[in-house]
Amino acid sequence: MSTTARNISKEQVYEWLSSVTDPEVPVLTIQDLGIVRDVLIDTTDNGVPEVTVVITPTYSGCPAMDAIAMGIRMALIGKGFRNIKVEHRLSPAWTTDWMSEEGKRKLEQYGIAPPIRKAVNPLGLFEEDNVPCPRCHSTDTMLVSQFGPTSCKALYKCQSCHEPFEHFKCH
Repeated sequence: MSTTARNISKEQVYEWLSSVTDPEVPVLTIQDLGIVRDVLIDTTDNGVPEVTVVITPTYSGCPAMDAIAMGIRMALIGKGFRNIKVEHRLSPAWTTDWMSEEGKRKLEQYGIAPPIRKAVNPLGLFEEDNVPCPRCHSTDTMLVSQFGPTSCKALYKCQSCHEPFEHFKCH
């Protein structure tokens, strides 16, 4: 085991995790998404460091979580760790409020309209007015389908530039 693994800080692990991307939206890191809830560093009885990364899925049935957990393990194995746990925590439920502003900016540059409001009204979930087009920024857009290629996105069409686009739903 490397000396690096023995003298590690929580901040260093967070830095290493910033290289792990979302397999469904590869321009976003798990840090951008805000799904990393905690990092715990402990030492086993035989003195071997053990790292536990606590993550919350964007949806309880998110199919990307296995790939994300593997990405976390690979990032930490690359830094010399062998005892790695990835704990899935469903409560509190993830919300788009946990996304970083940098992540929202990356989404827009990638061509996906980011969530535009805080998820404060549980009865108004997934309802957004005037979702701006990520290409031309027009708010003259139309919802085509509440469900896109993944559960976290809806499909829209811009009435100005006539381009279809995905919108990362606010929840």
